[in-house]
Amino acid sequence: MTQSNTTLLQKVYDPGSFRQQGHALIDQLADYLESVQSQSDEVVFPQHGPEDHYRFWQNELNGPLSENPASFFETVIQHSVKTHHPRYMGHQVAVTAPAAALAGLLSNVLNQGMALYEMGMSSTPMERLVIELLAKKIGYDTSSSGILTSGGTLANLTALLAARACKAPSNVWSEGHQERLAIMVSEEAHYCVDRAARIMGLGNAGIIKLPTDAQYKMRCELLEESLAKAQREGLYVFAIIGSACSTSTGSHDDLEAIADFAERHNIWFHADGAHGGGAVFSTKYQSLLKGIDRADSVVVDFHKVLMVPALATALVFKREQDSFSTFQQRAQYLWNSAEADWYNLGKRTFECTKYMMSLKIFTLLKLYGEEVFTAVVDQVYDLGQKFAKMIAKRPNFELAMEPECNIVCFRIVKNGVSDLNAYNQALRERILEKGHFYIVQTTLRDKLYLRTSLMNPLTTEQDLTILLDELESLANRLLFKFS
Repeated sequence: MTQSNTTLLQKVYDPGSFRQQGHALIDQLADYLESVQSQSDEVVFPQHGPEDHYRFWQNELNGPLSENPASFFETVIQHSVKTHHPRYMGHQVAVTAPAAALAGLLSNVLNQGMALYEMGMSSTPMERLVIELLAKKIGYDTSSSGILTSGGTLANLTALLAARACKAPSNVWSEGHQERLAIMVSEEAHYCVDRAARIMGLGNAGIIKLPTDAQYKMRCELLEESLAKAQREGLYVFAIIGSACSTSTGSHDDLEAIADFAERHNIWFHADGAHGGGAVFSTKYQSLLKGIDRADSVVVDFHKVLMVPALATALVFKREQDSFSTFQQRAQYLWNSAEADWYNLGKRTFECTKYMMSLKIFTLLKLYGEEVFTAVVDQVYDLGQKFAKMIAKRPNFELAMEPECNIVCFRIVKNGVSDLNAYNQALRERILEKGHFYIVQTTLRDKLYLRTSLMNPLTTEQDLTILLDELESLANRLLFKFS
C-alpha cells in the first residue's frame, strides 16, 4: 500500500474525527427534532421535482470535497421529508424513536453479519427474545419460532414459500412442482402479496382475489364458492392470506372466519399484520386481531407504528419446524449441517449478511419496556377515531369508511363539481405545494380519496383541525376550476 493510500485510510478510520463529527451530528439531529416539534410553520414536505433534485445532488457530488460532513448532513435534512413533524401524515413509515436510531448507529459501526451465530452472538439471542415476546402477544405457545427480516415484502414472500413447502403435494425444494398452485387473498391486500405469488410462478390464475364488502374487508362468505371454482379449474390452493390491516383503508379481515375455512380445507393461513399487527400490544385495540393466534404465520413490521427505523419486520411461525421449511440447503463455509437450530439464522431467511435489526427493538424494550409499544398504538389509533369524528362533522367532507386504526380516508364533496377525483387530487397537490402538511391519496372503487396515516404520536387534534381548515379553504378557491 502506498503512503498516500495509508494516509487516506487512516483519516477515514480516525477515532478523533469520528468523535467530533458524531457529536456534531447528534446536535444537528436534536436541533431537527426540537425544530419540527415546536414550529408549526416548519416545512414538512420540501417541494423538489425529481429532475431538479437529481441535478442538485449531481452538483453536490461534483463539488469540492468537505473536511467536515456537518454542512452536507444539514443539506440532507433540509431536503428530506420531515417524518417527525406532527403534520407528517403520509406514508406508513415509523416516526423513529431517537434511542432506536442510536441503536441503528451502533449496529452500523459494529456491522455484524448474522447469517450464523459466530457473526451475531449478541443480536441473535436478542432476536430470539423479541420473537418470543411477539409470539406470546400473538397468542402462540412456546412451540412457535421466527425471524426478523428486511421488510414486510420479504417476510410475506418467505411465509408463502414456507406455506408451499408445507402444503404443496410434492417436495417443491428438491423436485419443483407440477401442480397448478394458487393462493387466496383479498382484493385489498398489499401489492407485495401479489408480487410474491408472481415471483413464485403462480401467474394470474394462481392469485385468487376475493371481493370486499362496504368496509373493504374480505367477503368470507364467498370463500367456499371461490375454492370450489378453483378446484374445478385444476388449481391446488395451498394458502390464504388475511389482511390485518389492508394498506389503503386500514380494514381488518375477519381472521376467525378465515381460520375456520383454512382448518376445514387444510390450507395454510397467513396473517399479514405488517401495519396493524402491532395492535397485539394494545389491550384496547387487540380485538381487531381476533383469530390471529390461529394463523400458521404472522408478519408484523416494527418499522411502522412501533417507532423502529426501517427495516425491521418479524415473521413468526406457529410451529417452529415450519420456520425451517423454506430453505434446506447446506453452506459448508457457514455451517456443517442443514439440521434445524435456532441460532444460525441463515437457515431460515433469504438474507446472509443480515442487519442487526433486533438491536433497535431490544433497545426500546430495555429502556421503556413493552409498554412503549402499547402507548404508541393506543395514541395513534385513538387519533384516527378522533379525526374521523372531526371529518364527519363537516358537511363538505365524506369518509370512505369508519376507520379501525390510524389510517383515515376521506374526500371533499362539493355540489356542482364535475370531477370529484380530479378535484381532490388537485387539493392534495396544493397541500404539497404549500409544504406545511404531507398527506397521500388512494383510489377505492374508482373514487379518489385523500389518505392520512397518523403515524406521529405527537400529532394533536389542533394539527388535524388546521389541516381540515386548510383543505376547506383550498376547496373553495378551486371550486371555479371544476364546476
